[in-house]
Amino acid sequence: MVEAAARSDIDPWTAAMRRGDYAAAFAIGDDVIAGRDPAERDDPRVDYHRRWVWNGRAFDGEDVLVRCYHGLGDSIQFARYLPLLARRARSVTVEAPARLHGLLGGIAGVDRMLAFDHARPAKPSACDIEITELPQALRATPDDARAPYLRASPAALPAGTIGLCYSAGDWDHDRRVPPALLAPLCAGRRCLSLVAEPTDLGVLNPDGCPFDIDATASLIAACSLVITVDTMIAHLAGALGRPTWLMLKAEPDWRWSPDRTDTPWYPTMRLFVQPRAGDWAGVVAKIADALDTRTHQIDEGAAYGVQG
Repeated sequence: MVEAAARSDIDPWTAAMRRGDYAAAFAIGDDVIAGRDPAERDDPRVDYHRRWVWNGRAFDGEDVLVRCYHGLGDSIQFARYLPLLARRARSVTVEAPARLHGLLGGIAGVDRMLAFDHARPAKPSACDIEITELPQALRATPDDARAPYLRASPAALPAGTIGLCYSAGDWDHDRRVPPALLAPLCAGRRCLSLVAEPTDLGVLNPDGCPFDIDATASLIAACSLVITVDTMIAHLAGALGRPTWLMLKAEPDWRWSPDRTDTPWYPTMRLFVQPRAGDWAGVVAKIADALDTRTHQIDEGAAYGVQG
């Protein structure tokens, strides 16, 4: 684990979220909202992923527009709160990238889906909330909306297939794992690439995964295990309730605690954190050991007639 001294500069909100002190995190959020300039709400001069939308106004009995301005993974993570919002709002409309409509449109309480067009965003509703603002607005914790909360029909894959994702978004290259490091994990195992590009890894699909979220969700739903970096695939696998091993850099994103091997966001997820910054080889070595243990347990269970 990374030494605590290296985290002395963690902001109070992140520290509160990581230790599960949601009351403290919500209080900090309230102060932030109170100190904002109303003229900067949904400011078109600011990149979408940096905008704030909800100004603290009440939404009970209102027509609410939930805007998905952040990444696909963020939208999937916080979509869990849409049914809670629907219990209080008069109607819930979700403005999201069209790629997400197949998944999010099936969530209870979503009345309408709109395609998010960066050039022409939807007109304001009675109350607008960005999807990542839902926990603050609802005062909701991960335990209030536990996974799984998404569904997908499993694809036809061989039993025991392991899904691998080594690539993350372009904005944070430190989250990526050199694919060659994962080659030992494929040896003697049925593995599937969940990256939309060709690969030299010994996988069932060397041409890569389709660039289609619904198709990817079906593949994930059929995997016995997903091993992934911190990207949309991790949230999709967790939201579907699949066993997921998450490879994290030494100082990960706010939602993952580097001092834990589990996370309240996804009960079926296990965290593997770099012991030192940049040490992906150390992470993969731990995963290889864990895979050997897992295989032994499955084999032992089969010998005694236990279903894995």
